[in-house]
Amino acid sequence: MIRILIFLIIIGAQSLLAQNFQGTAIYSTSRKLDFKLDSTSVAKGMEEQMRAMLRKQFQKDFKLSFSSKESIYKEEEKLDKPSGNSNFQIMVVDGSSSSILYKNIDEKRYASKKEIYGKTFLVKDKLEKEDWELVNETKNIGNYTCYKAIRKESRTELTITNDGEPKEVEEEITITAWYTPEIPVSNGPENYWGLPGLILEVNDGSQFILCKKIVLNPKEKVTITEPKKGKLVNGKKFEEIMRKKTQEMSERYNNRRNNGENIEIKIGG
Repeated sequence: MIRILIFLIIIGAQSLLAQNFQGTAIYSTSRKLDFKLDSTSVAKGMEEQMRAMLRKQFQKDFKLSFSSKESIYKEEEKLDKPSGNSNFQIMVVDGSSSSILYKNIDEKRYASKKEIYGKTFLVKDKLEKEDWELVNETKNIGNYTCYKAIRKESRTELTITNDGEPKEVEEEITITAWYTPEIPVSNGPENYWGLPGLILEVNDGSQFILCKKIVLNPKEKVTITEPKKGKLVNGKKFEEIMRKKTQEMSERYNNRRNNGENIEIKIGG
């Protein structure tokens, strides 16, 4: 019954698509942190302070500018007050930071401009088909009725153990998405797409993404420009580059800790 209802809603929305349907959506992100520092490396009570700093690093806003066929997704700029603590610093290397993600839904491909350590990469690859399972469950997000979809995915995470050594951990995760057919575009935040409506919420167990503002058919036309500059690599090659950088950061962290210098935590994304 729910599939029939979704189909009817989509059919009724085709007139919107024919009118060069456009819009913008603002998403907020947060991340679950799972790490523990040994007592020899930090003063008592410092671990929770570091957790708070890391949580703030991952609390970001992103803007998705979309049409019926393509989109641009990038971080909203904001000014952060510098931390007054000089005992340690936290630096995050995150695959979403300083990046512009272009998705072409019709052609099933993407192009992402990413800046890592002052070097610009242009990652181009195909959009992988996402085998979503539609679930008979709904909820409201803002003024929109949303439908639930789930899919499973195997991920390999590169983590840093307590002794500073990198370790690859493979696990199967369940991704839960909520989408609304009231906005008839098969798009969403980050690389998420492939559902019969705009994705407004995503939870993969470690990262939570929630849409907090939508503007449909704004007076000022939405501009979607595919990024062109940067060293051209595919998705697999870029993952290798990120893995190498994480290894280098692990070695630098070990050297600082062994020399008794200020603590510097770096997390690869």
